[in-house]
Amino acid sequence: MILTRTPFRLTLGGGGTDLPSFYREHGGFILAAGIDKYMFVNVNTPIVDDKIRVRYTSSEIVDHVDEVQHTLAREAMKLFGLSNGIEIVSLADIPAGTGLGSSSCYLVGLLSGLRTLLQKPTGPQDLAEEACHIELDILGKPIGKQDQYMAAFGGLTCLWIERDGVVRVERLPLCTDLVNALERNIMLFYTHATRDATSILEKQNKATLQKEKQVLRNLTEIKDIGIEIRAAILSGNLRKFGELLDAHWQCKKGLSRDISNSQIDEWYELAKRNGAIGGKISGAGGGGFLMLYCEDDKKRLREAMCGAGLRELHFRIEFEGSKVVFDVVSRDQRLAHIQRLQSNHQDSTAIPSSVHEKSYVAGLR
Repeated sequence: MILTRTPFRLTLGGGGTDLPSFYREHGGFILAAGIDKYMFVNVNTPIVDDKIRVRYTSSEIVDHVDEVQHTLAREAMKLFGLSNGIEIVSLADIPAGTGLGSSSCYLVGLLSGLRTLLQKPTGPQDLAEEACHIELDILGKPIGKQDQYMAAFGGLTCLWIERDGVVRVERLPLCTDLVNALERNIMLFYTHATRDATSILEKQNKATLQKEKQVLRNLTEIKDIGIEIRAAILSGNLRKFGELLDAHWQCKKGLSRDISNSQIDEWYELAKRNGAIGGKISGAGGGGFLMLYCEDDKKRLREAMCGAGLRELHFRIEFEGSKVVFDVVSRDQRLAHIQRLQSNHQDSTAIPSSVHEKSYVAGLR
C-alpha cells in the first residue's frame, strides 16, 4: 500500500492569470500558499485478481482502464501504461468544489503514488507538468497551472508563467515572525456553498480568447496587484497586503457575474464593518471559502461571521508539497504487479510502436 499526502492551497494574488488564454499573450503570475489541509490518495495493487477499483464519492470496479469513469484516475493510469490491476482510494480534509484546488491535489497525489509503485520517482516540477498535461492537454479543462504546481510544491510560492507556458517557481524567503503573522491575520470562513469552477472559468476563458477589453483589463490589473502583494509581503507590510486583497477582489468581480452574488457581497461588507481590511472568495468564485485579512479585533470579526452562519477553518502554511507518507508493497503484491505488467506488454506487442512509444512502462521492460 502506498499513501500520498498533498496540500490544498490558498491563492493570495494573481488568480486567473495562470490560464493559457491569458498567459500566452501576457505572461501569468500567481502567489499562493500551501496549507495544512490535505488530499490523501491510497494506491494499492491486488494479488488475487486484475480488477481496477476506484473509490471516491462513488465506487467503481472494472476490468480495464478504458472503463474507468473517473477521468483523472483513468488518464493517470494511461499515462503510465497501466491497463488493470490497480486500487485507488481517496479521502480529503475539505470537500471538493470549495476553491482550494482539490482536483489537482487528487491528480498530483495519484501521479506521485503511481510513480512510487512503478519505482520511477521524479521532482515536483515534472510532477506538476504531468498533471498539467492531463488536465489541460488531454482532458481540455479550462483551467490554469496554479493548482498542479501548488499541489506539487506547497509553501509560500510565486509562479512566474512565461508566454510559452514555462513556469519559474520562486519560494518566498520569509522569516518565522512574518509567517506567523500571516497565519494569525488571514482568516478562512466556509460559506457552505460548493460549485463547479469549470463553468465560471469557461466564461472567463472565452472572454479572454475573444479579447474582451474589460476582462483583459481586469486580468492585467489582477496580475499587477499580485506582484504588488508579493512586494508588500516581502517588505513585511502586511497591512498593505490586506488593502491590496480588497483591490484584487473588486477587480476579480469584474471578470464574471458568477464570481460573486448578493449573499457573498453581504458577507464581505459585514466583514469590512467588523475589522477585515480586505479579502476575497477562494478559487474561481461563486462559493467555497471567504478569505479575510484582519489585524485587530479578530474576536469581533469571528463572532460576526459565525453569527452569519459561516464556519471558520483554522490553518497553518504547509511548506512541503505532495509527498509519500507510507510505502509498503509486499513481496506478493510486487510479484503480481510485475507479472501483470509483463502480461500486458505481451498483449500489446501487436500494437504499432508509435501508439505506445511514450509509455512510461517502457522503462520497466
